[in-house]
Amino acid sequence: MATLKLEIVTPEAKVYSADVDMVTLPGVEGEMGIFPMHIPLMTQITHGEIIARKGGEEFPLAVGEGFVQVTGDRVAVLTDMAIKADDIDEQKAEEARKRAEARLAEKLTEEEHASVQAALLHSLTQLNVKRRRRQ
Repeated sequence: MATLKLEIVTPEAKVYSADVDMVTLPGVEGEMGIFPMHIPLMTQITHGEIIARKGGEEFPLAVGEGFVQVTGDRVAVLTDMAIKADDIDEQKAEEARKRAEARLAEKLTEEEHASVQAALLHSLTQLNVKRRRRQ
């Protein structure tokens, strides 16, 4: 059976690299599934969950905004955040959410507001992925 080489990279590190049977991505137009031999594609992704599937198992990751490039046998994701669901600390993510929401109530410059809004989206994404996986 054909596979895809999935690589997920953040500015800090290569977070995930493995051969997978399929990957589901959170596109800006909606969720998309990528199988081997997919037509070439370059598009944006948004905050959400990437699910890598291999041998009947799922490997979920919380991701932020970024880009994805798909070729017939490779999916390359460049994103500002990627955390394996098992590595998400729910308590820390909840604390980060509360801090970000409190900061948004303050008077902020446009740049500060954008930074705090991004931090809020990161924490909410982590919480959503972690809680969905717990159920």
